[in-house]
Amino acid sequence: MGRAFEYRKAAKLKRWGAMSRIFPKLGRVITMAAKEGGPDPEMNPKLRTAILNAKAQNMPKDNIEAAIKRASGKDVADIKEIAYEAKGPHGTLMYIETATDNGTRTVANIRAILVRNGGELLTSGSLDFMFDRKSVFEFDKKEDVDLEELELELIDYGLEELEEDKIPQETGEDKEIVRVYGEYASFGELSKALEDHGIEITKAALQRIPSVPLELDEEQMDEVSELIDKLEDDEDVQAVYTNLA
Repeated sequence: MGRAFEYRKAAKLKRWGAMSRIFPKLGRVITMAAKEGGPDPEMNPKLRTAILNAKAQNMPKDNIEAAIKRASGKDVADIKEIAYEAKGPHGTLMYIETATDNGTRTVANIRAILVRNGGELLTSGSLDFMFDRKSVFEFDKKEDVDLEELELELIDYGLEELEEDKIPQETGEDKEIVRVYGEYASFGELSKALEDHGIEITKAALQRIPSVPLELDEEQMDEVSELIDKLEDDEDVQAVYTNLA
């Protein structure tokens, strides 16, 4: 999704939270990160990012600690990250990122959802040139942070773009945020540079950004949005990125 669907995603995450659906997904990412790089967030950037994103969604501390502990358990499932490429209705292209302990089940579920909603799975590698993978960070805009100066300083750490944005809130007011885009391989360096500058990151991820964004009308957008909702409802799906503008 990248920059698109932020408004829909916010509402979606709220609903997931009420249904306790998002916490298992976040916990699975934390467990994978801890199993891969160790349980210490200070020594494991991937785990530190997973915890950061979990806290951003108000995941309780006890749940986070339990997810880390599961990584050292003897019966912990062998969870793998698998990305699937797909075509949706009206020319939409999709990267579907999953975390699963049963690839056969996951691909069968995803294929069924796509087929029922006018989509289809594509051969791996089909979308390599349609998306750029970027490091993306968000933080709340602060008056005491000189963004022009920060932008200049971050260039040496892989920064490609810094932009300001506003996100609608339930109160009716917009929250001002800053979004940082950087090279895929510079995720760790950019993360540390932001922390060293006293920036409190609220969201961090390796996102897939469409190289040629697609414009759809409202009716078409609703149809695609419905498909994305169904994909995201699958317990193994972590994120869905599209080429929508």
